[in-house]
Amino acid sequence: MFHYMLIFMAYHSSRWIPRNQRFKFQIVNAVFTALVLVPQFYVMGRPKSSRYCRQPLLNNLSASIALSFMASGFSVIFTLIDPVPQSFRASYHVFGLLSFCQGLCTTILTLTAAACAKTTPELYYLSLILTLACICSAGFFSVRGGLWLTKRLPVFGLRGNNEP
Repeated sequence: MFHYMLIFMAYHSSRWIPRNQRFKFQIVNAVFTALVLVPQFYVMGRPKSSRYCRQPLLNNLSASIALSFMASGFSVIFTLIDPVPQSFRASYHVFGLLSFCQGLCTTILTLTAAACAKTTPELYYLSLILTLACICSAGFFSVRGGLWLTKRLPVFGLRGNNEP
């Protein structure tokens, strides 16, 4: 969910800026994308990262890098196009499902790879950071989704303002 959250933040942050000044935001977006990708490439390039680890953390990092590139593309598209076509929104939500599955895999692999902290420390700690980011973003979207549901559905006697 971390990558899904990056796109969400870029989209909603860009809507505060007038259309003719969004180029400056694209520069900030590129810098933020670099801040997300550089540590991942750094850890992947470290010699210790290729050592044996019982869990496939390096493969998971490769998937995270691929999703980071896709997220940067989505964030550029979503901040440049106004209004965003429905097909892009649908593909964004499918990407969110993919991001959720990858975050779940990251969490499971990291929690079962405590021994890798000794053999591949950089890779393990980056996986731990990505796990925390995935958990926090999943929590954010769970609360946001719960609030959306309570607003939309008359559950447990909660009614809108115009209902008797």
